[in-house]
Amino acid sequence: MDQNIPQVIQTVPLQYYVFFATALFSIGVLGVLTRRNAIIIFMSVELMLNAVNVLLVAFSAFRSDPNGQVFVFFIMAVAAAEVAVGLAIIVMIYRNIQSTDVNLLNRLKF
Repeated sequence: MDQNIPQVIQTVPLQYYVFFATALFSIGVLGVLTRRNAIIIFMSVELMLNAVNVLLVAFSAFRSDPNGQVFVFFIMAVAAAEVAVGLAIIVMIYRNIQSTDVNLLNRLKF
């Protein structure tokens, strides 16, 4: 194995990280497509974003290149802003219609 890769990263093969991230992303997609609660959909989107972050960090560590980890830092900063705005929108929707069911949002069109 490459001597530039840290010993901790060498113990787990790269394929395991890929399989783990694929499972996380699949669970997130399934949650977005099947759930009707806005909060659960929001958490599923965050789960998909974290699956991408896991892959970026894994590939970055295996290549001994810190650029992927820096990119993950910026993704997490954007995700934090997304959480703040998304939760504010969900709270305002709940105040207006007393539910977080996305099927009830069709009356907000007009």
